[in-house]
Amino acid sequence: MSLVTSDWLENNLNEVKIIDCSWHMPGIDRNPEEEYSKNHIPGAIFFDLDKNSDQDTDLPHMLPSKEKWEEIVSAMGISNTDRIVIYDNSDVLSSCRGWYNFIYFGHDKQLVSVLDGGLKKWLIENRKITSEKTILNNSTYRATENKNLVKSILEINENIEQKNFTVIDARSKERFDGSVPDPRKNVRSGSIPNSVCLPFKEIINTSNNTFKNVNEISEKFREIIDLNDDKRVFSCGSGITACVLGLAYSLVNNTYSPTVYDGSWAEYGRL
Repeated sequence: MSLVTSDWLENNLNEVKIIDCSWHMPGIDRNPEEEYSKNHIPGAIFFDLDKNSDQDTDLPHMLPSKEKWEEIVSAMGISNTDRIVIYDNSDVLSSCRGWYNFIYFGHDKQLVSVLDGGLKKWLIENRKITSEKTILNNSTYRATENKNLVKSILEINENIEQKNFTVIDARSKERFDGSVPDPRKNVRSGSIPNSVCLPFKEIINTSNNTFKNVNEISEKFREIIDLNDDKRVFSCGSGITACVLGLAYSLVNNTYSPTVYDGSWAEYGRL
């Protein structure tokens, strides 16, 4: 199951590995690791999306190598058979990127979920939080890359002519249309030719950061694509909110595995 409720997590705190995958947009004056050190769900491990990414590119939080991922996850004390729940304290639902990363690197997608509503809903409900540091014991994690779940800029460019799949952009309509400047330096405004737009916030209840119900999400997708065709790839500014749509679509079709253009507009829109 892609999502778990706060009730479910509270009842299973000692049965799962919990990851805080909070990340904030450039220009937002917040430090997710500092916030984690002050308040987190008991037992949670902090996961830094920027540090735990490919450090040999200037593109933000791109997927690391298989070997690096094994090192990262082993240092977190997570094994291949662990049940994992990921949450965030972010307006861009960055936990979904963590969910995608684990699936890309071969973790059983039935064993990795996102906490619906994240820390925002958890706090609204006055559930237990802590500042205690989680003690980690190294494991030996082994990854298997699902390379079909990521698209390169070459494949995106080829698809503009060949139209083998639909690119769905999770950014706001203003950014997609190019009517506002891009928040990243040296990135132009606009969108990938022939792509369509579904702003991720349209499938989220902003009052508590939960996903809307499946019927509402299905209707949002039906407005822009044929739901009988699963040939779709998600994109956004830098690969974060693309994964929000990827998770949302997995709620509509539980056989779908999230496929993302990892470079997203940060790569495609570079000047």
